[in-house]
Amino acid sequence: MTTPAISQAKQLRLDHTLHQYSHDSNTPSFALEAADKLGIPAEQIFKTLVTQVDSKRWVIALVPASTQANMKRLAKAVSGKKASMAVADAAERITGYVLGGVSPLGQKKQHTTVIDQSALQFQRIFVSAGKRGLEIELTPEDLGNATKAIFADISL
Repeated sequence: MTTPAISQAKQLRLDHTLHQYSHDSNTPSFALEAADKLGIPAEQIFKTLVTQVDSKRWVIALVPASTQANMKRLAKAVSGKKASMAVADAAERITGYVLGGVSPLGQKKQHTTVIDQSALQFQRIFVSAGKRGLEIELTPEDLGNATKAIFADISL
């Protein structure tokens, strides 16, 4: 099985591990489901959020599954004034992924990416590998380099 995220990880020769689990379509939180089913602390699983800053720039935000993004801090991290969550169809259209499977890797186009700085406390973190029920484990530094991300305090 391959996804654009896995293809990019391989192309960049990132040290990564894939983790698959049986996805429950009735789950209210994809990231918390991954933490539960993989037995990983929710703080170590990062959900990928698609946001819009100042109504014109798409920004990808990664925050721990156990938290929410602080939109004011996110906007400030990218020198903007206001950030908001993208609507579902826009998020899917610009990333090429379905909700619950949005990966920061292998998106259709590279967007500004901000990773919550709490990721740096872990040797390895988990993010969606581009499909519901599939996570990719890698170092926060590798993810940051691959996505040209900045690290900032953006979670509540």
